[in-house]
Amino acid sequence: MRHSRMLTTALMAGSLALTGIAGVAYAFQTEAPEGAEVYIISPEAGATLSNPVTVQFGLRGMGVAPAGVEQMNTGHHHLLINMPLDQIDLENPLPSDDNHRHFGGGQTEVTLELPVGTHTLQLLLGDHNHIPHVPPISSDVITVTVE
Repeated sequence: MRHSRMLTTALMAGSLALTGIAGVAYAFQTEAPEGAEVYIISPEAGATLSNPVTVQFGLRGMGVAPAGVEQMNTGHHHLLINMPLDQIDLENPLPSDDNHRHFGGGQTEVTLELPVGTHTLQLLLGDHNHIPHVPPISSDVITVTVE
């Protein structure tokens, strides 16, 4: 009986510790308002383009605020280029590189040079700390070809 109580106590302590760890990760993420949507206005999916390429960002149900500005129901855009969402750590700040473009100034479009070939584009909204919301607010993936 004594061993059973010790085991139960140990299991409960372990469960609380794990819950606390999960809670810490979630505590740093901003909750997404219900119905919020981010989308690519242009170019259209399947478009054949030439450089420079202009991508326009759309957002419904939220506002755009620069990185570092913590305001309820806001975020800023990140453009994923040839980067599947399932390969992104959605609980931490997004990296900034050729595949993860940040628009922390509150920009709603970008003109960029893409290598000749086929590319996927997707928007992912980040909070004031560049961390995706819970649940993530991401656009559909579109494919474009640059000639």
